[in-house]
Amino acid sequence: MRCPFCNFDDTKVIDSRPADGKKRRRRECTSCGKRFTTYESIEMPVLFVVKRDNTIELFDRNKLIQGMSIAVKKRPVSLVDINRIVDEIEGYYANNMVTQVTTSEIGDMVLKALKNIDQVAYVRFASVYKDFSDVDSFMHIISELKNPSNN
Repeated sequence: MRCPFCNFDDTKVIDSRPADGKKRRRRECTSCGKRFTTYESIEMPVLFVVKRDNTIELFDRNKLIQGMSIAVKKRPVSLVDINRIVDEIEGYYANNMVTQVTTSEIGDMVLKALKNIDQVAYVRFASVYKDFSDVDSFMHIISELKNPSNN
């Protein structure tokens, strides 16, 4: 880290603490002795989503939250739960340095999380995500919930 005062390229960290999702570091130049503060943040890799029609767009967390919110409407699932699921999905891809993912992979992760939280929300999300076209599709997914050993 270069000193902003004398441009010397060696500084030492005096204090370090979290601040608003970043790391605040108080530094001192080993040449001129002046002190300054830096803020460091984690750089997340950009995540692209490949849609069903093979178009590619940037991952939009708000879009996923909105879709999940519709599925959990009037269900005992909080916005905190939804945000946690989205955070876990984003974190999974960031930790594995994945930069491109399909909508079906994201949908499968959402379904897995919803299945453990609320089965009605799970069926609602599945009906849109898997594009149910008839009653048999609903019956099939409900029978899977009733008999988990058949999966």
